Amino acid sequence: MTLRFLGGALLAAIVSLATPAQSVGQSSAAVEIAEPLTSQAGDPVQGRLIVLSRQSGLCILCHSGPFPEERFQGNMAPDLGMSAQQLTASQLRARIVDASVFNPETIMPVYYRPTGLNRVASGYAGKTLLTSQEIEDVVAFLVSLKP
Repeated sequence: MTLRFLGGALLAAIVSLATPAQSVGQSSAAVEIAEPLTSQAGDPVQGRLIVLSRQSGLCILCHSGPFPEERFQGNMAPDLGMSAQQLTASQLRARIVDASVFNPETIMPVYYRPTGLNRVASGYAGKTLLTSQEIEDVVAFLVSLKP
């Protein structure tokens, strides 16, 4: 299965899950991607590196979290520790893949959808920002934040 097809299939799965939940008045927290994107388990150590990276994940530009060594953390998005406590791994995965399914006005990047995007730099056209393994690594890290 190619990455392009996989990305489109994931988006279709998210959208198909989102539509019924919204039609019966459930919150978007019910939308999830239950199956991991890879057969290899996520590595929470690698996931933490991605979350803290100011070159790849860029998460702490907008989010804060339990990272006392990081002096500058974002305050525009939910605290990652709180999000991890409130959401399942499947729900976290769906938000990382494409947060715009939950909020079309979000400024969070679409990390795992290579098509259907606007104003993409030519070097990134047709590519995802994170690989499937990187998504799983971030999910594993966030799940590790649960008490």
